[in-house]
Amino acid sequence: MSLRLYNSLSRKVEDFKPLNPDLVTMYTCGPTVYDYVHIGNFRTYTLSDFVHRILKYNGYKVRYVMNITDVGHLTGDNTGDADLGDDRLEAAAEKEGRSARDIANFYIDDFMKAYNRLNLLKPTKFTRATDYIQQQIDLIKELEKKGYTYKTSDGIYFNTGKFRNYGKLSGMTEEAVLEGARVEPNPEKKHPTDFALWKFSPQDKIRWQEWDSPWGVGFPGWHLECSAMSMNELGETIDIHLGGEDLKMIHHQNEIAQSESATGSEFVRYWVHGAFLQVDGGRMSKSEGTGYTVSDIQTKGYDPVVLRYFYMTAHYRTPLNFTWEALTNVQNSLKKLYDIVGSYKEEPSAKADEQYLQKFQEALNEDINMPRAVAVLWELLKSDVSEGSKIKTLLKFDEVLALNIENFVGFEVPQHILNLAKIRSEYRKAGIWDKADLVRREISDLGYLVEDTNSGFKVKRKI
Repeated sequence: MSLRLYNSLSRKVEDFKPLNPDLVTMYTCGPTVYDYVHIGNFRTYTLSDFVHRILKYNGYKVRYVMNITDVGHLTGDNTGDADLGDDRLEAAAEKEGRSARDIANFYIDDFMKAYNRLNLLKPTKFTRATDYIQQQIDLIKELEKKGYTYKTSDGIYFNTGKFRNYGKLSGMTEEAVLEGARVEPNPEKKHPTDFALWKFSPQDKIRWQEWDSPWGVGFPGWHLECSAMSMNELGETIDIHLGGEDLKMIHHQNEIAQSESATGSEFVRYWVHGAFLQVDGGRMSKSEGTGYTVSDIQTKGYDPVVLRYFYMTAHYRTPLNFTWEALTNVQNSLKKLYDIVGSYKEEPSAKADEQYLQKFQEALNEDINMPRAVAVLWELLKSDVSEGSKIKTLLKFDEVLALNIENFVGFEVPQHILNLAKIRSEYRKAGIWDKADLVRREISDLGYLVEDTNSGFKVKRKI
């Protein structure tokens, strides 16, 4: 029942064998903190959380790093050349009239709040690009010493023509780059696939963030930071590198090129990429008002855990289409789950059901098959396993699912809530509807709901 992962590098599902059996090293490309992080990004970060939790569920110790990009990610990335355009943090600072550092801190704080609301386990370390400037400079020095760099009027570039395996992850060729580009290629580049390691500060404006270097005042290229931070924190070769599928073609390919050129060692053993989250059948777009955030989800009345459950409804390598109707359907399923669990009676001597634990782990270990894992949960609920054993099994499942199931186990309605419900029932019988409605509102304000049935009433915790 060993863990198997689809490796983007080999393009097949492989048995997972960490370099060090005692410790798995894992890295995720995190957010660029110039704006609110949308739920499409959080699909990737939730995938990373599933992998993190599944590794721990399988008994591995994990050292996990997620980066935070607060410098060097240029707007040209949107048009096919990440070395052109404005720094996203600098542009946001100019637009909002605050320093780049203030912009980064504000959006990092918002990101962390959403991260926690989705029940994502904290990595061993969040790393900010601006805290690793010297390590990035040192990496460029090493590449320069080995003959992989050259200088242009706007920076120091990596010569992809000297890296024999360039394109092995993405299949990207120079011809494909030229064909797909939406901007004129930089005539100073030796190859269209070459990329900036260090960008010189512009002469006509003052940047919020710039540093001295052996090549002049400037700032690191976007691709450089992940190599410098992952190797500094996790070693020259790491086990698992995660990110969205949009990073596979260029960003991750460039990480491989610069890292392996500097060290001579394999950079990453297993590359894991998550598919896009679509909205109403199309791409998520902030300009069209569909770049929804976790806060938007909450404003609409959904618990963020509903979004977490929604991410589980499709395999991570399959595009998932977000609609409010789909989210409502998932919310109803989660409410049903909580209702069922809340009705179970605990049995102190009960144990988790081994058969269902095995089925659940098999689903997890077959390339992070969360839809199948959720199906095992519902199969358990419909089974003739004792209620006490179901509870123990569900709590074990929730080490990975993180749906807050424990909050609904052994639930009893407080007596004062039951008393209010009885008063409301008497008002209803007497036809005093206005007072009955006032009591219903009071019960709701206290966090409970009253449902009227043919046999009386039922009180439930409000979800």
